[in-house]
Amino acid sequence: MSRSLIAIVVLAATAVVAAASLFTVEQTDQVLVTRLGEPRRVITEPGLKLKWPLAETVIRFDRRLLDYELPPEEVILGDQRRLIVDSFTRYRIVDPLRYYQAVGPTENGIRARLNSVVTSSLRRVLGNEQLLNVLSSNRGRIMALIREQVNAEMRNFGVEVADVRIRRADLPPENTQAILSRMQSERQRVAAQARAEGDEAAARIRADAERERTVLLANARSTADRLRGEGEANAIAIYAEAFNRDPHFFQIWRTLQAYRESFAQGGSRLVMTPGDGFLKLLREAPSATAATPGPVPTPQRAP
Repeated sequence: MSRSLIAIVVLAATAVVAAASLFTVEQTDQVLVTRLGEPRRVITEPGLKLKWPLAETVIRFDRRLLDYELPPEEVILGDQRRLIVDSFTRYRIVDPLRYYQAVGPTENGIRARLNSVVTSSLRRVLGNEQLLNVLSSNRGRIMALIREQVNAEMRNFGVEVADVRIRRADLPPENTQAILSRMQSERQRVAAQARAEGDEAAARIRADAERERTVLLANARSTADRLRGEGEANAIAIYAEAFNRDPHFFQIWRTLQAYRESFAQGGSRLVMTPGDGFLKLLREAPSATAATPGPVPTPQRAP
């Protein structure tokens, strides 16, 4: 046999052995190496790895977040209402060895366990909740509780549950109309109660405002009457002081004021006696002395 042929055979054998001994771990993979069916080691770091040819087997598991959609389930709620729940679960394999020992090398086994565990948790948690809680913002709290329960059970299988969500929650067709009618009646009752409480609060606010308004007006009138009385008293005092300073001038000023009030309309008629002194200042100029007649007479208007 020629040396070239021997070299070729050696190279071929080396290539076969290298191909059987080397394997790569991808970024998205984690690997369990078994020797004759017995688990030996777990590899999570990506790169080129070695194994015993023929004796060792490489089992790959996806390390990414995986989804599993559960079939719709009919659940009885805490208020004895039936609800068809369509949910899904997101999980990842965190312990390949435990996963392999619990369910084997494929994903079908873990899906059956997930279906059982999630369904049991859904029935257990939703069995203590009202329909309005499931259909309102309280759903986040309910799903967090379900996720905690499912995650605690699935850790025994080497799986971490990242999330459990209700995608749809429908009423059974035969009960939909009756439940919707009860919900509508309940909402109408709550709305009527809210309106009654609002009317009561509005009436109370209006009564308080009216009472405050009455008190404020009474205080304002009292203050106005007091200020008016003080002003009139001050005016009388000023008039009295002015009259005492010059009674003659004050009498003339009052007479002229009476003229203005009597003749302002332009068509006034006065009935007076021949000796009436009301028009004296129109006939002669007032004297500068203080010996002028007494009080100004009040004229009488003709009808």
